[in-house]
Amino acid sequence: MKPIHIKTISEFHKLNKLPPPEHPLISIVDYAKVAAAKTDDNLHPIVGDYYSVSVKRNLPGKMRYGQQEYDFDEGIMYAMAPGQVLYPSPKINDGDHPSGWILLIHPDFLWNTSLAKNIKHYGYFDYAVNEALFLSEKEEVTINSIIQNIQQEYQSNIDKFSQGIIISQIETMLNYADRFYQRQFITRKINNHLILDRLEQLLARYFNDDSMAVKGLPTVQNIAEALNTSPGYLSNLLKTLTGQSTQQHIHDKLIAKAKEKLSTTDLSVSEIAYELGFEHSQSFSKLFKSKTKQSPLEFRAAFN
Repeated sequence: MKPIHIKTISEFHKLNKLPPPEHPLISIVDYAKVAAAKTDDNLHPIVGDYYSVSVKRNLPGKMRYGQQEYDFDEGIMYAMAPGQVLYPSPKINDGDHPSGWILLIHPDFLWNTSLAKNIKHYGYFDYAVNEALFLSEKEEVTINSIIQNIQQEYQSNIDKFSQGIIISQIETMLNYADRFYQRQFITRKINNHLILDRLEQLLARYFNDDSMAVKGLPTVQNIAEALNTSPGYLSNLLKTLTGQSTQQHIHDKLIAKAKEKLSTTDLSVSEIAYELGFEHSQSFSKLFKSKTKQSPLEFRAAFN
């Protein structure tokens, strides 16, 4: 089903049968009203030219969101960046009582503010189809209070302070969300360590494959896709669990394999570099020395 492209917040309101937004570049909408407007005709995926942050509860059925299905009985928060595809939740039935809110922010609202550049540094915007955030009751109260402050501010008379106050409230909300994501990395240890185990198995298979010379070096993107996660989420998760990024894990496995070949075979440095997927042996030697403080030949000499 082809996604619907929504260019403005006004278009989002119109599509969901909501009154026009009170501010053209920022809006907070009641998710219950959005859900009530859903019909078979508007259950298309959506691509929006805006940022969105949502908290939803009590959605009917289960909703696939990245690595697993969620039932949305409890508060779940997720973020979307411009250009990402949002797959709609199921149509509600009699007796369903979904609740929550959606914050919509057009990039133009951020123009000439610190958040215009910094918003890209909040990694969970690229978790959009990978990992939702489970909020505790206390965390949900914290986020909801900030949302109320934002709504009150843009509903008041707009003056020269309004944008700065709203931006600071959005930054506060995103910083809290950052904290809560880090908490989730720690508290969901079983799931997270399963990902780490799968990463180790994947890299072991990759570096023991004789066709590496043809396939080339594994990339963070390749690894993340194989683990059904996003590059940013995977690196942040690994940083929390191990202190290393995905790229560092790849390099560690690569250097371990290189050491094995240097110490147990008579292959030249160029041949080893080629077998490990490097196009140029100089690149391999440079990486090896940066990681071990020795050149490949110096390392090999220690075994003779």
